[in-house]
Amino acid sequence: MMKTLRTVIAAVALLIASVATAQNYTPSEGNLQARKDFVNERFGIFLHWGIYASYAQGEWYLNTGKLNKDEYAKAASGFYPAKYDAEAWAKAFKDAGAGYVTITSRHHDGFSMFDTKASDYNIVKATPYGKDVIKDLDEACLKEGLKLQFYYSLLDWVREDYPLGESGRFTGREGDAQNYDSYFAFMKTQVKELMTQYHTRALWFDGYWDHKRDAVPFDWRMPEFYDYIHSINPDCLICNNHHIAPIEGEDYQTFERDLPGRNTSGFSEGQEVSTIIPVEMCQTMNHSWGYSVADQDYKSVGTLVRLLAQCVSMNCNMLMNIGPQANGELPATALERLKGMGQWMRVNSESIKGCGPGPIAEQDWGVSTAPINNKKVFYIHLFKSPGAVVEIPVAKRARVSSVTALTDGSKLSTRKVGEKLFVTVPGELPADSDYVIKVTLK
Repeated sequence: MMKTLRTVIAAVALLIASVATAQNYTPSEGNLQARKDFVNERFGIFLHWGIYASYAQGEWYLNTGKLNKDEYAKAASGFYPAKYDAEAWAKAFKDAGAGYVTITSRHHDGFSMFDTKASDYNIVKATPYGKDVIKDLDEACLKEGLKLQFYYSLLDWVREDYPLGESGRFTGREGDAQNYDSYFAFMKTQVKELMTQYHTRALWFDGYWDHKRDAVPFDWRMPEFYDYIHSINPDCLICNNHHIAPIEGEDYQTFERDLPGRNTSGFSEGQEVSTIIPVEMCQTMNHSWGYSVADQDYKSVGTLVRLLAQCVSMNCNMLMNIGPQANGELPATALERLKGMGQWMRVNSESIKGCGPGPIAEQDWGVSTAPINNKKVFYIHLFKSPGAVVEIPVAKRARVSSVTALTDGSKLSTRKVGEKLFVTVPGELPADSDYVIKVTLK
């Protein structure tokens, strides 16, 4: 009983200390501007790339395959992405309409994809390739006007000082050298490197959930970690894929495989949607994050652009994932999807970039979006035919200036009755796409 009481007291003290520590964050002006830029971009590319690509079984293969960490690490000695072309990657992302790129700097397998002095287990020192792929991507993104952000794993399946969590228990770690002070110092060193060696706009953390079922709440020391990051660069954005409400010090919130407020994937149960900081949803093109040779079930271009429009209609960014291959190439199907999205965005991007929720809630036929700073314009996204006429609620005194199809600028026939605007829809809408109508008020 006394041990249980001490445990409860320790947990309560930890909670109080965390809350007390977490109430002092005031974002810098540069940070607030970065948030605005992030929201205006609306579309980002997620990249899960590491030595796990050599196994082509996804980024969790060390854990799901119950592999020995030392045997798994042999993939590093053969990792040579000879066909990696950072400039081609960045151009493909830019042409697709994306505004930013988030890449895995270090995943749960502990391998760092950048030049780090904190560990020799990295792409420069442990592979025959011997070059910093992140540096090349940083330069390419800068050239294309893309913002670079870094995924960083809070958990580690290899390091002995990482306190054992739910995952990574079959990798051959001894488990007798767990020391969070040591591991915390290691993480601080690496995030400082990421912020000082590259043009880093944001840090995107993952793995917090690894200790969610601990008998005694695990203290990740996030407020301290966030304060440290912002002390190095106050403008750096922080995001944490922890599946809970935002922690003080975070600059935007992410939802894994789900639109905000929904829980079809099982990761967002009870996760409230922030109305204070920007919101993002990360989703895969197929079913896998890291490259998987068996997973060729890619979403269609139409599905992806409709998902993007849905995100914007819910005041949310879409971070779309691609798993690069071990040879440094992006999968051919992923490139086809990027090309298709780019073709759609070149015509319809004004209904996405710089936009948020429109005046109409999601309907069976689609959604609406509107420019954040223009109350006289909104867009109707038709995912499927609403019939011959789509009915749009408008203010009774509203005067309609024009209603046009973004695809070709053609004027559409309209009739306004009271608080309803009736728009005649073309008989043949594109299959598996998103037909956008622009409504301009006087």
